[in-house]
Amino acid sequence: MAVLPIRIMGDPVLHAPAAPVGEITAEVRELVADMFETMDAAPGVGLAAPQVGVALRIFTYTYQDDDGAPWRGVIVNPELWMHPLEPGSPDPDDESEGCLSFPGERFPLRRSERVRVTGTDLEGAPVSIEVDGWRARILQHEFDHLDGVLYVDRLDDGDWKTVQKIARKRGWGRPGAQWTPGIDDLEG
Repeated sequence: MAVLPIRIMGDPVLHAPAAPVGEITAEVRELVADMFETMDAAPGVGLAAPQVGVALRIFTYTYQDDDGAPWRGVIVNPELWMHPLEPGSPDPDDESEGCLSFPGERFPLRRSERVRVTGTDLEGAPVSIEVDGWRARILQHEFDHLDGVLYVDRLDDGDWKTVQKIARKRGWGRPGAQWTPGIDDLEG
């Protein structure tokens, strides 16, 4: 297993839909193992294959509730169903999220409170997950990556302008921008 470089906003692989996985090969299994290693090193709660430069419809996720119950997995070729969004503005304290492809920043974003995701695991067995709260947010965020959407693309105009300023200041928003967890210092 290896920690892979994570692509940053502006890299073309992050802004285009990913292709379905045909066959689950040894290479796909190795990619997923590397994705878990990278996600844990970052640390993150999810990682989509496009974030490590591979345009395939795969994402990993991990989360631990306050009760300590672990939740971890991989979904290949996922499909997503969401409950309608609640009206109103997102709460900056309860609805802010971040992204390893726009590292070090958090912005409020309204997401559906409940989702269902289906797909397969690495054995090709069907997976169906129905979750709410932060788990639903994680799955929506990672699914967006597979459609070429970063969470910052969904922000309101004021936050979007702030995102653009940050990206310019840090030299992001261009092809090839990336960082490697445990190696690169992203401060300042």
